[in-house]
Amino acid sequence: MNIQSEQQIVIDDTTLRDGEQTAGVVFSRSEKKQIARLLDEIGVGELECGIPAMGREEQASIRALVDMGLNARLITWNRALISDIEASLHTGVRAVDISLSVSDVHIHHKLGKSREWVKEQLKTALGFAKQHNLYVSIGGEDASRADDRFLLELMRIGEQEGADRFRFCDTLGVLDPFATYERVKFLVERTKLDLEIHTHNDFGMGTANAVAGLRAGARFVNTTVNGLGERAGNAALEEVVMALKHACHRPVAIDTSRFFELSQLVARSSNRPVPDWKAVVGEKVFSHESGLHADGVLKSPGNYEGYSPAEVGLTRHLVIGKHSGRHGLRNRLAQLGIVLGTSQLNLMLTHVKRLAQRRKQPLDDRELVRLYQKLKAA
Repeated sequence: MNIQSEQQIVIDDTTLRDGEQTAGVVFSRSEKKQIARLLDEIGVGELECGIPAMGREEQASIRALVDMGLNARLITWNRALISDIEASLHTGVRAVDISLSVSDVHIHHKLGKSREWVKEQLKTALGFAKQHNLYVSIGGEDASRADDRFLLELMRIGEQEGADRFRFCDTLGVLDPFATYERVKFLVERTKLDLEIHTHNDFGMGTANAVAGLRAGARFVNTTVNGLGERAGNAALEEVVMALKHACHRPVAIDTSRFFELSQLVARSSNRPVPDWKAVVGEKVFSHESGLHADGVLKSPGNYEGYSPAEVGLTRHLVIGKHSGRHGLRNRLAQLGIVLGTSQLNLMLTHVKRLAQRRKQPLDDRELVRLYQKLKAA
C-alpha cells in the first residue's frame, strides 16, 4: 500500500477523549459541544468523544453530542467488557473502540492474564458489539511493544467476528518513524482489516510516526488538537494534516483555515496555552526577524515559508529587533508612515539593535515611533 495511491485517509480526532485524559484537563459539556461542532465544521470525519463507563455525567455529555446531529461519526472508548459496551449503547452512539492490552508487558504485569485470555475477551466483547450492529475498532493498547504475530492472531479473530478496523497504538510513544512504517506495513500486508494508527509524542515523534503509519498503509489516524494528551501528548491534528498536504502531497478534505481558531478554543477550554512557537498554530510561527529571512520573505514569501500563513488562519509578522536588517526595518517603518533616507535608516537600525540587545526583546510599533521621534529631534 502507498499513501499516494490508496483510499481516502480518515481523521479520527480524540481531543474529547485522549485529549481530556491529559492530567488536570476537564472539558465542560458546553466546551465539548463547541469543540465537536468546530471539528465537524472543518471536516473531521470521526470524533472519539468519551468513555461512557466513567458514569452518568460522561454518558449525558456523549448523548448531548449525539443529539447535535453532526456529520462526523461519533465513537466511544471502551474496555473489552460487555458492561462498557452497554454503557456506550445507552448514549446512542453507533461506533465503539474496544480496547485490549496486547503486549506481554501489559498482559502479564498489568492484568496477570495470558494471551489466550485476551483472545477470549476479544471474542466475547466483539461478538456482543456486533450483535448490536455497532461499528467496531479493535484497540490494540501497547501494540508497539507487542508480538506482531500475536497482533495478527487478534486481527484474524477480528476479521472472523466482523470487526471493522484495528487500532495500532504506540501507547508509550516508543517507536521511531522507520520502525512504525515497518510494523504497520507488516500488518497491512497480512490482513483485510483497515488499520488505524495511534501515536504518542513522548520522544517528540508523534506526528512523524502518525505520518509513517499512513505511508505504510494505515487508513485511519488518531489526532488531538494542539497535540493534547497524556504525558507528552498525541499526534497533533494540525501537524498531521499540514504534513500530509505539504510534505506528503496528500491533502485531506479539512478546512485548515480555521486551525488557529480551533487551536485557541481548545487551549482556552483545556487551560493549556499554546506556545508561540508551536508548529502550525503557534501565534508567531510566521514571524521573521533575521535580516536575511525578512528580506527573502518580502521579495517572495515562498523563500522562507513552506505555505501561506492564511492556510491555517494566521498572519505574517516582521519582528524588529537585534537581528533585523534594513529591508525589514524599512518595510515596518513604511507601514507606520515613516520614510527614511539611507543614512537615517542605517542610524535608526543601529539604535534598534542596541536597544533590543539591552532589553533582550524586539521593539513594538510604539517603541519604533518613539525612537524615530527621539532621533529626529536630536
